[in-house]
Order: sequence, then structure tokens, then C-alpha cells
Amino acid sequence: MSYPAEYKTELLKALDTVDLALVNQAIEMFKDARANGRRIFVCGNGGSASTASHFACDMVKGASYNRAQRFRILALTDQVATITAYANDVSYDSVFVEQLRNFAERGDVVMGISGSGNSPNVIRALEYANSIGCRTIALTGRDGGKLAPLGQLSIHVSAPHMGRIEDAHMMVCHMIGYYFMEEK
Repeated sequence: MSYPAEYKTELLKALDTVDLALVNQAIEMFKDARANGRRIFVCGNGGSASTASHFACDMVKGASYNRAQRFRILALTDQVATITAYANDVSYDSVFVEQLRNFAERGDVVMGISGSGNSPNVIRALEYANSIGCRTIALTGRDGGKLAPLGQLSIHVSAPHMGRIEDAHMMVCHMIGYYFMEEK
């Protein structure tokens, strides 16, 4: 079997571990946030940071443009000056939680993305979000790490390979985003 064929086969196995009922619950959480004018914050590191940015873009443009109701979503990963200031002057673990301290309110949604489930800055963000009454989503891989139990809703990709975890995370984000882009 060629490597691309092997990768595809293993990716399909990883996708089979995604609980679609939980993705539907996430869609409902996003529906509620939009209907009630709540903010949505998304964060992650590395590939997960890219997924957070991509997802926020899809929701701000694709799921909001020319629509009566729009999403109020921000990727905390996109605040480069703020991230580097906190990372340099305080700690990298604080780069997301400190942004949430400025903007998040009870009832907002915070989604943390981590393939390992053990990113300290994402864990701190969900801990803080839970403490102030936000609704939280953990999007994790491998065994879920410390992040999975922190999410009021935890969507997990049970796979050991980071590339396939990240692929599946993007597909989950597209399932959510395209639900709103294609809704009638």
C-alpha cells in the first residue's frame, strides 16, 4: 500500500472516532450563541492555532456574510502582539486566559483545540472560562489529556497521529461552519 493510501485509510479510522451527536450539540451551542449575541472565542497552538483561525474566518465570513444574524467569534490565536507581549513578559501559559479576562463574559462560548489535550495555555483558558460561567468546548485527540474533562462538551478524535488528529479537527470545524453556511 502506498503512503498516501495508508494515510487515507488511517484518517478514515480516526474520523470514525468522532461522535457526531456531540458535533450536533456543538452546532446547537453555536446557534444559541448567535441567537443571543454571545461571543465565541477559539484558541489552540501550532496546527490547532491554524484551525482556530480558519474556523473563526469561516464563521465570520462564510456563516455571517449577508445574514440577519451574525457570529461574534474571535480566534485568540490571531492577536500576535498580545500573545508575544504576554509570552515575553508573563508566561506563554497566560496568552489566552489573559485575553479572556478582558473580553469573556458569562454565557459566552470558549472552544479550546489541542491535539494532545495537554496544552497548558488552552487548559488555563477553559478553566477560566468555566469559572466565570462560559460554555466550553474541548476539541482534543489522543486520550483527551487534561483538556477533555474541562469541556462541558468534549469532542474527541481517538487517534495517536497528530496529522490525522488535526485533519479530523478541521473536518469537525467544517461540519459546524458549513451547517450555518448551508442552512436554509
